[in-house]
Amino acid sequence: MKIITKFILLLVGLALTSPGFAGKDPKMNAIKARQGEMQLRAFNAGPLFAMAKGDLAYDAAMASKLAGNLKLLLDLDNGRAWMKGTDNEAYPGKTTSLPKIWTTYPEIGEYGKKYRSAVTDLAAVAGTGADALKSKIGALGKSCKGCHDEFREKK
Repeated sequence: MKIITKFILLLVGLALTSPGFAGKDPKMNAIKARQGEMQLRAFNAGPLFAMAKGDLAYDAAMASKLAGNLKLLLDLDNGRAWMKGTDNEAYPGKTTSLPKIWTTYPEIGEYGKKYRSAVTDLAAVAGTGADALKSKIGALGKSCKGCHDEFREKK
């Protein structure tokens, strides 16, 4: 197993077993877990977007690792982090997830499929050149934006 894979799994494991997740409210724990996953996605996707825009020098090894990390996150079963009743109406100020996430299935699942496809396609080419990265990064951005526009509270 690659070092980065072990590191990510270690972080996830520590997050899930830390005192912050040992509270009395399992729904709040789910919100925190979901937010942690989104932070990991952003942490790995951000530099890829910066490389595609030219704001960060393209680095094939880094691009490959970052896209691989996003793909690795797809394999985590975080279904428990999406339990019904963990929306912004039930937990105002704690989450921006709209209640309709839980009432629009299977529509919401289509967004997940688009994200999975975008990550898989990006991971396959991210380390092969800046042009290849640029050719796939747009689909990743659209998949994230589509779900956020539809199912996240506007700030």
